[in-house]
Amino acid sequence: RDLSRRRWWPLTDALATDRLQDMFDAAAAETDNTVAVAHQLAATLAHVVIGRVVPLLALEGRAWDTGLENLWVHVDSEGAIDWVGVVDPTLRALPDDAHFREGAGAAVDRIVALPNEAALTTWVAHRSHRTLEPLFARLVEVSDGAMSTAAMWHVVGTAVVSAATQVPLLAGSSELTSMRRGQAVLDALVGFGAPVRGGRRACVGKALLN
Repeated sequence: RDLSRRRWWPLTDALATDRLQDMFDAAAAETDNTVAVAHQLAATLAHVVIGRVVPLLALEGRAWDTGLENLWVHVDSEGAIDWVGVVDPTLRALPDDAHFREGAGAAVDRIVALPNEAALTTWVAHRSHRTLEPLFARLVEVSDGAMSTAAMWHVVGTAVVSAATQVPLLAGSSELTSMRRGQAVLDALVGFGAPVRGGRRACVGKALLN
């Protein structure tokens, strides 16, 4: 509400308008490799929806709503997405979050407690899956099948692994906690039918599988 809406648009526009088609066409005009363009857009969408929230989840056990109707994006002068905003900033958190007070009710300072870590990671995966599924279907359409939906979900898996691996290195937080929460998100996505699993990827310390 405090920012100009110039260059901001709701992520739902990616489905309801030609914005995603325009982004693909603009990138494709600069290269003959439509597969690379589709991959870059899939990676952008994955980062917008789930890649940005996993660090907060891994570090603090909190998450904003990644539902399609809750996300807005900002584009730079070249039309590439650079910022993400939320309509409703209410966070979901663990019941032992420091911001909860005795007898304060269900919500405190726009933070709502979910029953446990499994509920929180499943909620993040569910909301992200419901958002990315139609976005990826649209991207397959605008790219004329240059990249499969399954390959796009592998990109999501990579985004989750990358975020969950880097957070402890940058924040000095628990590797075990970060890996456990990242793995739980991946497990939940698989349960929803998203093929995010791939092979073991190299990382520092213990391995997190996607």
